Amino acid sequence: MTTVTKHSIKGGEFLVRETDAQEVFIPEEFSEEQKMMAQACQDFIDTEITPKADEIDSMKDPELVPQIFKKAGELGLLGISVPENYGGLGMSFNTGMLIADIIGAAGSFSTTYGAHTGIGTLPILYYGNEEQKQKYLPLLATGQWAACYCLTEPDAGSDANSGKTKAVLSDDGSHYKITGQKMWISNAGFADLFIVFAKIEDDKNLTAFIVEKTFNGITMNDEEKKLGIKGSSTRQVFFNDTEVPVENMLSERQNGFKIAVNILNIGRIKLGAGVLGGCRTVISQATQYANERKQFDVSISSFGAIKHKLAEMATRVYVTESLDYRAGQNIEDKMDDLVASGMDDAQAKLKGVEQFAIECAIGKIHSSEVLDYVVDQGLQVYGGMGYSADAPMERAYRDARIARIYEGTNEINRMLMIGMILKRAMKGELNMFEPAMAVSKELTAVPTFSTIDKSVLFNAEKEVIKNLKKVFLMVGGKAAMALQDRIEDEQEVMMNLADILIEIYAVESAMLRTEKLISMRGEEACADYIAMTQIYMAQAVDRVNAAAKEAIASFTKGDEQKVMLMGLKRFTKMDLVNTKELRRQVADTMIKEGKFPYFFA
Repeated sequence: MTTVTKHSIKGGEFLVRETDAQEVFIPEEFSEEQKMMAQACQDFIDTEITPKADEIDSMKDPELVPQIFKKAGELGLLGISVPENYGGLGMSFNTGMLIADIIGAAGSFSTTYGAHTGIGTLPILYYGNEEQKQKYLPLLATGQWAACYCLTEPDAGSDANSGKTKAVLSDDGSHYKITGQKMWISNAGFADLFIVFAKIEDDKNLTAFIVEKTFNGITMNDEEKKLGIKGSSTRQVFFNDTEVPVENMLSERQNGFKIAVNILNIGRIKLGAGVLGGCRTVISQATQYANERKQFDVSISSFGAIKHKLAEMATRVYVTESLDYRAGQNIEDKMDDLVASGMDDAQAKLKGVEQFAIECAIGKIHSSEVLDYVVDQGLQVYGGMGYSADAPMERAYRDARIARIYEGTNEINRMLMIGMILKRAMKGELNMFEPAMAVSKELTAVPTFSTIDKSVLFNAEKEVIKNLKKVFLMVGGKAAMALQDRIEDEQEVMMNLADILIEIYAVESAMLRTEKLISMRGEEACADYIAMTQIYMAQAVDRVNAAAKEAIASFTKGDEQKVMLMGLKRFTKMDLVNTKELRRQVADTMIKEGKFPYFFA
């Protein structure tokens, strides 16, 4: 196996560079220690969550979830990312991703867990001063205290910086009085600590504060009645002249918006991983049911239509795993590089995630939409039984829907990622213009047809991916030139570009993972992984073609449009793939195993 020196790359750079398979991290490389942590987490779900799922969702016992939460703390599951000197386990970023992944099978509790360990704890870990860290992190890492994050307001959702909550300094300068309303606050019902965002005087930007439950003037509405994640506490929180000591300001005045943005970046990539456990559980349940359910005297798993569903669910999850853990390791490598260069550990973690904000958004979008697909198809495999509250699909179907909304809606994330990549290109941080100009010249040049040795596995696929990148550079470059400052107002075009970018990152990540697996195990042992990669690639090419065509039609006319459409046809050319047979191959393995058999396999 070829060894490639590990080094950090820039966020978004995947678009303009060729990545070697040995550069990426794949889930099959997790260490035995990491796998043991994952198993401990799975055992916790099996004993503490799954048998009590109905009881948790009913919320009849208000002490049940806090009790389960404290048990998670005792096992160390709440302190994965918190350094040992603050009471945590001090494990790596990708280990945190892995635990978020496994806990994703815990239904409502996964929201409780994510809100506490992510947006509730990380603002203090990354932005708190030493005194704040020493005081609060040991309580949070061990589950003695629960945390929540108070950002959203009735009139300030996606536009978080428009919040109206106010903080007024007392006459003696000892404390701030916070007044305002926050809504959709996860964990609010049993939280001991609130990360609260407010504006001081006429400040343009928010300031963040650490607010303890025991401070005066905090009241709440009853628990929200929600479509899903019913067992997670969600309340409106009211602050009425709540007195917060000045030393509880988090970071600096007006740095709250930056805190919110950076913490949400982490939340996005962790959410990307955090749906995977749920996806695999649903797939395994659907596979088992298909094996057991008989119609016309045979198991429905023998039907082609059911095989299509099972294999398609598995394929999309395989791809999502590939891109999430690739991004997670890229972030970790960047963090390590920054620390090695002398940067403070907390600052390095923030900068590392910020560098890969584009990939964080891709992970959040792709993962949450795959989750929706999986629960929908899983319910369909169950048929009428799937619609019953007695079957596991009903809860999964309802719980899944929130993932496309929180941590920034998928629409907002799509526009953010394109805005970021264009800004980085304009600043020269990402060399997009030279490759875009090269693609532009290629459009008007006489086509040259290079011969590709298709007998070498993935040679043809690598050429396809190279061409899909040209599609983005062609459409994105022309859109930037034609629309200029208006491009952010053309949200449909931004969404088209985002869809192209997502598919490029997803299909490349899957191919690199499969290629690396082959180098580790041999081609014969990786037949299903090859099949899933080829299935997804065929779909990705079609999706890129459709998104690009829609964008081209919206801002070009005449000869320019014809030239771009000809280029699009050239760049999305791909040999026909028999996806039906590939899906049957994958499905047959799943049916034999009776589960999703590919993670850690």
